[in-house]
Amino acid sequence: MSMFLDTAKIKVKAGNGGDGMVAFRREKYVPNGGPWGGDGGRGGNVVFVVDEGLRTLMDFRYNRHFKAQSGEKGMTKGMHGRGAEDLIVHVPQGTTVRDAETGKVLTDLIENGQKFVVAHGGRGGRGNIRFATPKNPAPEISENGEPGQERELQLELKILADVGLVGFPSVGKSTLLSVITSAKPKIGAYHFTTIVPNLGMVRTQSGESFAVADLPGLIEGASQGVGLGTQFLRHIERTRVILHVIDMSASEGRDPYEDYLAINKELESYNLRLMERPQIIVANKMDMPESAENLKVFKEKLAANYDGFDELPQIFPISSLTKQGLSTLLDATAELLDKTPEFLLYDESEMEEEAYYGFDEDAPAFEISRDDDAVWVLTGDKLEKLFTMTNFDREEAVMKFARQLRGMGVDEALRARGAKDGDLVRIGKFEFEFVD
Repeated sequence: MSMFLDTAKIKVKAGNGGDGMVAFRREKYVPNGGPWGGDGGRGGNVVFVVDEGLRTLMDFRYNRHFKAQSGEKGMTKGMHGRGAEDLIVHVPQGTTVRDAETGKVLTDLIENGQKFVVAHGGRGGRGNIRFATPKNPAPEISENGEPGQERELQLELKILADVGLVGFPSVGKSTLLSVITSAKPKIGAYHFTTIVPNLGMVRTQSGESFAVADLPGLIEGASQGVGLGTQFLRHIERTRVILHVIDMSASEGRDPYEDYLAINKELESYNLRLMERPQIIVANKMDMPESAENLKVFKEKLAANYDGFDELPQIFPISSLTKQGLSTLLDATAELLDKTPEFLLYDESEMEEEAYYGFDEDAPAFEISRDDDAVWVLTGDKLEKLFTMTNFDREEAVMKFARQLRGMGVDEALRARGAKDGDLVRIGKFEFEFVD
């Protein structure tokens, strides 16, 4: 089993805010001391931080749940509870984070040390010191902490390489990588020796350097899932130049030009934008006897399919075995890299904007439905949050919640739907009687 993992599905839960406190000042020489209960602390955020030491998403294979700490409760003497520390989760460079429910991209983490808050902690509940008014100078009301954000995320790793090697299995991609870099990929005389992407650094004679990714071989029908399918093609999405490796010796009886067309077709079927990247054709295995003739035929066929105005892709005849033609190939690749801008993986329409949790006039505050057991059910984010933050141990807080419901128009709406005195109403797991 390979230890390379490039996708993962995880759950994150930010910390809840701490509950507020109900307390009163009781001191010998302070008669009628007022409210003295402090606020709860803030819940911890869940933060993704890029760590350049990580290479795969292996850490997320066995640990799929990440939960931040909740804030401390408020204390007497008006003291605030301590806010919880953020939960730091390290991810490799090149990780794309999506919301598993909506499929929207939240962020693309590329730079070392880059941070992104994937789930926000809840604010702390207010203590009774906050509810004192001239009308009610000694309130027995406190708030529970706000629940932390909870979400399911889909992580995708896309290797940060400048150049991607593509081609049929056994055309010599891994051998080429092992010759031009110090990477040591597994090389065998059979198809699909490479089953995970390999990465290596190249330094040209002129002193320029770039990263090269060797991807598992593509075959005809890969976009439909044949062979290893296109599961690793996501790693080429960040590359700026594609080196299209072709076996010019036709050692397996295939036509090199047909191979070239077939691979381009698979790249196009996967993602049209891959075809925007400049390609260099690498004619490999030129040390074999038939290669020179095959290259001549290949060039003729290629030229026949291009107009006089179109620029033909560059072709470099090389032999990984004898190392002929490698330095000119690498210099040309470095030159092309300098001229090629970065390709943005996601446009703004795909990126999810950070939600604003302020007041939204259009959003309904609650919805009413009826369960099978004839109980009225109240749902809605605003209402459920209000319910969660109400401390039902205190009568004053319960009365305040009842007033808030009335102010939101819940009573009228229930009456309009036909609710009668004594009917049961449910919010989450909590039930109460409707009083007309």
